Amino acid sequence: MPVLSMRRIARATVLSLVLMSASTMLADNSKISPDLLPLLSNPSQKVNVIVQYNSPQTCTGGGLLGGLLCTVGNLLGGVVNVVFTLINAVAGTMRAGDVIPLSNQSSVSYISLDRPLGASLDYSADGVNAPVAWNSGWDGTGVGVAVIDSGIYSHGDLNSRTGQSRVVYRKSFIGGIQSDDFGHGTHVAGIIAGTGASSNFPGSTHLLRGIAPNANLLDLRVLDQNGASKDSTVIAAIEAAVKLKNTYNVRVINLSLGRPFYESCTLDPLCQAVESAWKNGIVVVTAAGNLGRNGYGTVLSPGNSPHAITVGAMKTLETYARNDDLIASYSSKGPTYIDQTVKPDIVAPGNLVVSLLAPGSTLAGAYPQNIVGPSYYGAANSGTAQYLRLSGTSMAAPIVSGTVALMLQKDSSLNPETIKARLMKTAGKSFPVSSTAVDPSTGQSYISYYDVFTIGAGYVDAAAALANYDTAYSSSASPGSQYNPISQQGTFVLPLFSNWRSPQWSPTQVWGNTVITNGGATVWNSSNVRASSIAWGTSIAWGTSIAWGTSIAWGTSGQGEP
Repeated sequence: MPVLSMRRIARATVLSLVLMSASTMLADNSKISPDLLPLLSNPSQKVNVIVQYNSPQTCTGGGLLGGLLCTVGNLLGGVVNVVFTLINAVAGTMRAGDVIPLSNQSSVSYISLDRPLGASLDYSADGVNAPVAWNSGWDGTGVGVAVIDSGIYSHGDLNSRTGQSRVVYRKSFIGGIQSDDFGHGTHVAGIIAGTGASSNFPGSTHLLRGIAPNANLLDLRVLDQNGASKDSTVIAAIEAAVKLKNTYNVRVINLSLGRPFYESCTLDPLCQAVESAWKNGIVVVTAAGNLGRNGYGTVLSPGNSPHAITVGAMKTLETYARNDDLIASYSSKGPTYIDQTVKPDIVAPGNLVVSLLAPGSTLAGAYPQNIVGPSYYGAANSGTAQYLRLSGTSMAAPIVSGTVALMLQKDSSLNPETIKARLMKTAGKSFPVSSTAVDPSTGQSYISYYDVFTIGAGYVDAAAALANYDTAYSSSASPGSQYNPISQQGTFVLPLFSNWRSPQWSPTQVWGNTVITNGGATVWNSSNVRASSIAWGTSIAWGTSIAWGTSIAWGTSGQGEP
């Protein structure tokens, strides 16, 4: 705040302004955070602050609201809520007009806003408890994640601490120059490994950081400017990632893409490529698809692979707490068509996710209303927009890929089987019985039931996964399923080659029971999974205008749902 001139002070008629101006002249503004200073123009406004002192504070029980009465730094009549011992500071609420007089006290070293800061990719990282991992020092350092997508724009949030790009390898499998003219791959890359640097400045209210903000990325471009590709192109990219494994420590492949399939996964070439990568020691994370509103059995390939970690989408409801999060109605549901594999495996935030913008891309042009400018994270309404908001399971998959990178940084000896097992066992399993979403454009309601074909083994929890030390001694392939029309019950069909030798890792601890509950005949009846005119009618699930439309298969409409 600028210091008022003596001439202007002389003309002031309001005593409060005179006192405030005089105090400002005496204050050392370097002791007040830049985002707090503008709020001082309204002296009566209550502000939440953190006040740092030159020495520890001595506090006893007293009559203040927070139950504490401090002998030093009593916030000039304000309320002290928390006294810190790690640092010499207190947090509390006080009048804005008292901030400057408090800063003039010799014992005070600095006053800042108690910012509503979430150290995450907006709300998504908090949804999976990633900040707990960051506080323990895990950020994906040294782990290579192959992003098989539309390319990765050279965004500043993908640079290392020394300013060098962490995109360590680039190759286009569709010809042309290496770029991201679609805008999808850049968004995915930011969810995995963005540092949030473009949103990190004094006064920022949202640090838009990815899950593994120091992981390395391989840019394997397979989608063109319209988000289209073909099997051979994607398979070539998967093969390249396997070949580059030792060179760049490629331990994760992210496939935020999908397509219809017409045969068993044992015959599907894309499925087979995924399984080969898995057998070569690379964790493959795939998006479930965005056809959930069409019912059960709508998971796309290669999400139907029993070996891949297939991810459905949750809604954070734009809150940092995860206990109010709900499933997105568009998140594709299992079991998989033909093979009846239980999918998705887990769910993660994938609704209204803010991540990196590729300027001039197709998505940026198609959805200008979803471009996120500096005002979103607390800056003045100026500067260049760096971020974009999108929705879909395409956004949920990289949340899991980033979590895997954290796990591999902590223990590089982990194989894909154990990683998948730990993620599924530790996933949160507290859900409501059902929830309802209303499409804001049509007003149509969609009810989602929280059965295994909707939320899999549960809501991914990065902190819990990192704290787990169980080992899968055999395959952690997703189980099959079958329905008994006589008992009207569904049951899991476990892989024959799985011996489940670890006492800590068993189907019952992941899935809860061998009987598929919370669905039963409702899930399996003729109008859902098995009705060709509903789940598998070509005009519904596999129609080219639906499954292949960029707003469906890739999750790029960005509209999300409330």
